Amino acid sequence: MPFNRDHLRYFVAVADAGQITQASRRLFMAQPALSQAIAQLESELGLRLLDRHARGVTLTDAGEAFLVKARAAVASESEVRRTAESLARAERGALDVGFIGPPPSMTATDLMGDFARANPDAELSFRDLPFPRGTTRSWLEPVDVALSQTPALDPDIRTHPVRREPRTLVIHAGHPLADREEAEVAEVLDETFISYHPEVQPGWAAFHSLDDHRGGPPRALSDDHVTTALQILGVFGATTAVTTLPMADAMLVQQVLPDVRAIPLRDAEPAVISLVWRAEVVHPLVASLVELAGGQGQPSGQADGAVPAGASRG
Repeated sequence: MPFNRDHLRYFVAVADAGQITQASRRLFMAQPALSQAIAQLESELGLRLLDRHARGVTLTDAGEAFLVKARAAVASESEVRRTAESLARAERGALDVGFIGPPPSMTATDLMGDFARANPDAELSFRDLPFPRGTTRSWLEPVDVALSQTPALDPDIRTHPVRREPRTLVIHAGHPLADREEAEVAEVLDETFISYHPEVQPGWAAFHSLDDHRGGPPRALSDDHVTTALQILGVFGATTAVTTLPMADAMLVQQVLPDVRAIPLRDAEPAVISLVWRAEVVHPLVASLVELAGGQGQPSGQADGAVPAGASRG
């Protein structure tokens, strides 16, 4: 039964949003056009996928069952497209590097300099990534390789640690610890911590809130639900909540925001900054970057020096 594959993507977006109006905003399309596309999909399938009501839409039983297949088809199509884009970049000698926080040109100067000298004709570009959401594989889809704090350890992901950084407390200048050169974990476990969006990998969020040292989430979280490093900057202008970051990230925040202080935590487990890539990526420039970093790459979870991202919040 042939049908427009875009309609599958639209259906998944509507199911996730629970409203056609909200989904149309996310898809950057007119609401009537989205409603028509969903109606056309239902007609082509001979199924009623959604029940419409004043507050939005809910999935029918058929819609619930179809959503599983539709979501898999949309993900598969996206993965095929991203793989083709990566292969095309490899063909023309281009490498797309993702990062979170400060760009690699600031935090991995030696590595990127060595890479440029070893690959003088390479076309190197950088992409600022959001905090990891869902699977690490899906988070990596837009890039060939990422340099970041190690995300969740999926079996089909490869990592290689580049450096270990002290976990650093980021607080307002008026905080009692603001004038200290360093602090201990026990002094901050009861603080209100910046809240990460529920879609952010639980271990990633937990690590930044010291859950691995506390044994669970903080007693209080802010209402911000951040998803990017840039949002972290914005939150500090509107709340007294704290967070921890790898030292390079924390020092950048301190430079950008004069009312913020970065205090290393002497007894916190460090952050591991790693190269992260999909196992099936066949890209000679990824291999070159990993080799220059001092290793051939390990299956995720087996990289030398890797540290778990933190305790899950359940």
